[in-house]
Amino acid sequence: MLPFSQNSHYKLSFLVLLLWVSRLVDSKSGFELDDSLTYLWPLPSEFTSGNQTLTVDPTLSFSALGKGGNSKILIEGFERYKKIIFKHVSGISLFDKSRGIRSVYDISELRVIVNSDSEELQLGVDESYTLFVAKKDGKSIVGEATIEANTVYGALRGLETFSQLCAFDYETKSVQIYKAPWYIKDKPRFAFRGLMLDTSRHYLPIDVIKQIIESMSYAKLNVLHWHIIDEESFPLEVPSYPKLWNGAYTKWERYTIEDASEIVSFAKMRGIHIMAEVDVPGHAESWGAGYPDLWPSSTCREPLDVSKNFTFDLISGILSDMRKIFPFELFHLGGDEVHTDCWTSTPHIKQWLKDQNMTAKDAYQYFVLKAQEIAISKNWTPVNWEETFNSFPSKLNLRTIVHNWLGSGVCPRAVAKGYRCIFSNQGAWYLDHLDVPWNEVYSAEPLEGINNVSEQNLVLGGEVCMWGETADTSDVQQTIWPRAAAAAERLWSKREAVSARNITLAILPRLHYFRCLLNRRGVQAAPVTNKYARQPPFVAGSCYEQ
Repeated sequence: MLPFSQNSHYKLSFLVLLLWVSRLVDSKSGFELDDSLTYLWPLPSEFTSGNQTLTVDPTLSFSALGKGGNSKILIEGFERYKKIIFKHVSGISLFDKSRGIRSVYDISELRVIVNSDSEELQLGVDESYTLFVAKKDGKSIVGEATIEANTVYGALRGLETFSQLCAFDYETKSVQIYKAPWYIKDKPRFAFRGLMLDTSRHYLPIDVIKQIIESMSYAKLNVLHWHIIDEESFPLEVPSYPKLWNGAYTKWERYTIEDASEIVSFAKMRGIHIMAEVDVPGHAESWGAGYPDLWPSSTCREPLDVSKNFTFDLISGILSDMRKIFPFELFHLGGDEVHTDCWTSTPHIKQWLKDQNMTAKDAYQYFVLKAQEIAISKNWTPVNWEETFNSFPSKLNLRTIVHNWLGSGVCPRAVAKGYRCIFSNQGAWYLDHLDVPWNEVYSAEPLEGINNVSEQNLVLGGEVCMWGETADTSDVQQTIWPRAAAAAERLWSKREAVSARNITLAILPRLHYFRCLLNRRGVQAAPVTNKYARQPPFVAGSCYEQ
């Protein structure tokens, strides 16, 4: 029991807290858009805007022109965005209540010009576009709303931007475009703008993976790094070695090759690459559930047995089957956190090391390089976690892309040696680190410490990593968003545009707005400013101020 005076103090503090909360609950949000800010995410490279408000016809017609105008990717993309834009509006034109005549809309047609008919989706595909939106006045050569792009994937990025310009007005019950006319000339800063998804620690159903891919397109991310398998489970079907599936958690938590192909096709329709990962030689204990010969011993189960040809035959079989599914030119071979104690403590491997005149570190290098050779023979470019570069930088194949994660300074050293690099510094871009706030995600810079232009060009971009130990279907989206959007703008927008501004005044209101846009589109994005990511709101309030 507290002394009376101290107890009274606690009661008073509690009453003050209740009063504060009640005021928050009772008060209406005073949020208003700041006209000095541009509520597009990510921020376009170049743009101008005006002060007009335009109305958009709910029966908006679509005119596809150019060599790529007949693309199924483009046509289906327009249909998706039309549903988003006119979610609150029926396809029936509005009527003026007083006169009973059809209202005249400022924007009644969207013209999209695609200059190429190629639908090849590879690293560095042209995603640039221009977007022009102006009131029909009979004078302009350009249409009311026109997107022009060299590829269908650039057109998709333009459609996303156009959809963000369109806002539903609840008083007139119409879709409007503010601050028109708009002229936007846009392109990404980096070719590789990724999100890593781990489906080994927790299985994610196909529909959930599709929802994540869909949400990635809203932020113009373009690579899903699919960390399909790990030591905990092996959910992917491999026809050449069917017993690998024995490593799945259950018979229901699996992906067929048809499932994987469907995910690749779904992603391509949204201009998103799928980069698969098979992490070797560590992180592979689950492989031995079906093929125990891959384990050094029954009691020491990883790394994979380096001494057996069967190990590399199986890796070759996996990669051959996966090459039929994953067309993207990059393939991730892992190579991180390889603890070689099993090799040095297992008699037959210890003898093999002696016969080969190898140390355990030599064997680690041997395994990584042999896996790289297998991937390259199947026309893949190998990606490896940074430990491989840190351990034997001069021995990696020169085609290797070094994937940073442990800390800063790796990309500068890698590009100095002529390797390409992907930035994923865990201090900022690991989404399972729930105590990293949005502003630290936003402030991380892939080119930090790299001043030479030719070396800067070797940084492909970066990715945020959604490791799955504490994320499954119940919370994965709110763990990804909105912090992934902070990295997405860093990877898309000009460096000077996102670095030289007051982050609280110029960036935070825009990120609040984008988080609410995600919510409106059905994405379970968490509040922006909570102390821990994916934490729910504490009190009642507007989406735009959480």
